[in-house]
Amino acid sequence: MTLLLKYLSLCFFINNPAELVPSKSFMWKVVWFYLISGFIVEGLISDPADGTLEVLMRAVMAFSSIALFLVMTKKWLYFNQLFTAIFVGENVIMTLAIAAEALDFVMVMNHYEYREEISISLGVLLVGWYIAIVGYIFRQFFWYKIPVSLLIAFSYFVLTYGMPMLFMDI
Repeated sequence: MTLLLKYLSLCFFINNPAELVPSKSFMWKVVWFYLISGFIVEGLISDPADGTLEVLMRAVMAFSSIALFLVMTKKWLYFNQLFTAIFVGENVIMTLAIAAEALDFVMVMNHYEYREEISISLGVLLVGWYIAIVGYIFRQFFWYKIPVSLLIAFSYFVLTYGMPMLFMDI
């Protein structure tokens, strides 16, 4: 539980992810939570079969882009720490996205007038927070300046979310 709290504090820009060493069981739990929460979110948005395929593609893109980045920077030893830190941040954002979708459903059922504005604002807030979390993780691991770490975080977001979404639209 202590390790989980330390990883969760990364979402509030506390702790250094390079100092956190996850156990194998913790890493697997983080991956399973990532997959299950992704299946739930995508199942609520689209067809469950398409959503499942998109989540699996996102996971492959996430692992491969983290691995490629670490191989290029010659810091492969950080793989377990880096992917665990990023996935915990993604899991927090996914959990909040499930809550946002539930709120959207309630607003639709109650015919709330400003539902679209609220839903879009929550989505933008969650994406922005996600990019900030991933940027913070890259900054702590590699001592990049803030603009560089945010650019890498944005690139990671485009690779892991944009590419599978683009593939699904083809």
